[in-house]
Amino acid sequence: MRIIIAGAGEVGFHLAKLLAYEKQDIVLIDLDEGKLDYAANHLDCATVKGNSTSYSVLQEAGISESGLFISVTSFEETNLASAIIAKKLGAEKTIARISNLEFFLKKDILDLASIGVDELISPESLAAREIKRLLARSTATDTFEFDNGMLTLLGITIDESNQLYNKSLKETAFLNPDHDFITVAILRNGKTVVPHGSTKFREHDHAYFIAQQEGVKKLLKIGGKHTIEIKNVMIMGGSKIGFHAARRLSKKYNIKLVEKDRDKSFELADNLPDTLVVNGDCSNVELLREEGISDMDAFVAVTGNSETNIISCLLAKNMGVKKTIALVENMDYIHISQNIGVDTMINKKLIAANFISRYVRKGQVISLTGIHGVEAEIMEFEVPEKSKITEKAIKKLNFPKSAIIGGVIREGEVKSLTGEFKIEPNDRVVVLSLPDCIHQVEKFFN
Repeated sequence: MRIIIAGAGEVGFHLAKLLAYEKQDIVLIDLDEGKLDYAANHLDCATVKGNSTSYSVLQEAGISESGLFISVTSFEETNLASAIIAKKLGAEKTIARISNLEFFLKKDILDLASIGVDELISPESLAAREIKRLLARSTATDTFEFDNGMLTLLGITIDESNQLYNKSLKETAFLNPDHDFITVAILRNGKTVVPHGSTKFREHDHAYFIAQQEGVKKLLKIGGKHTIEIKNVMIMGGSKIGFHAARRLSKKYNIKLVEKDRDKSFELADNLPDTLVVNGDCSNVELLREEGISDMDAFVAVTGNSETNIISCLLAKNMGVKKTIALVENMDYIHISQNIGVDTMINKKLIAANFISRYVRKGQVISLTGIHGVEAEIMEFEVPEKSKITEKAIKKLNFPKSAIIGGVIREGEVKSLTGEFKIEPNDRVVVLSLPDCIHQVEKFFN
């Protein structure tokens, strides 16, 4: 499938990188020749220099043959106009990146699909949703629920208090006699490992599991993690993400938002009736004490400065806050988050790129998520009749070694997985896959 991406910034580049692994026919459009040269030297993709609203530029990119057009430039107006024009010129599906929340709130009235914009995405809104999800399972570094919590992706840090510490999967099998969780990935020194029986858990590893409901409790106990009840949350920064996060979180938590700019503070207070907005500088330790930082259960730093966010989270952690989340622009920072003391770092562009990539999946993919800093995707498939995955027991399938089946739900019931288990049509199957074998995995579910 030909996929045309307008915008070779971080969202566009990361998205092209994800799709390049799958041998998609990718074309990147941008006005910046330097960005295009960098992409061409690092990715298997074609490039076209020019404005994505230009008829001739879109024609040169092969718009009439494209299955998907994605506009993720920094300019909302360009993205909307490009999507409308691309649809008119023959693109099968169009996606536009926007930042104005009104487009979401008035989606039914505006009916943008009728003029050519099939889908809208907002990195800021997606990041706020991610923050809400991370706070829901506060003891984990990452968490994602499938089928209303029947299966959960859970990430925990390995240290000496963890019963898995310095042991292999085979050596720790006795801790999981009911097979109610499966180790699906380990992030070690910035590299992603799909574990097998002899793989050992090491200190500072970030281990990821797919667990049943009972398995989640068992994992937290094994990992020496105690449940943290979150009631009070401080958000640093009244950015768009800060606004969206406060708006979502205030329905469940007591929110205090600290914003440095005085005029912006008043504006936020007017638009966030359920949030206490404070005008001040979060880098001021005395201010944090005055605003009750020691009474906070979670601290979320989402200013426009990555370093400020990281340092503020470390400061909050040092002052007794149990859960910290920092927004970072540099994706390389994500790999070092827990090692330096910040519980979780998120990148809005990475979240957006992972979200968009679900539109190009083959097979019966019903949900998809990415793990921060991990070069892998978690996909949930609904198994069709006569698909390859149903032919043999799991251990005889010759399933790709860079992928792992993490869980199966059959008729509303989670099944414990062993090598002898055989997947059936209509099962819902959760799979973790490294990028280089996603295409092979999808063939099992076609």
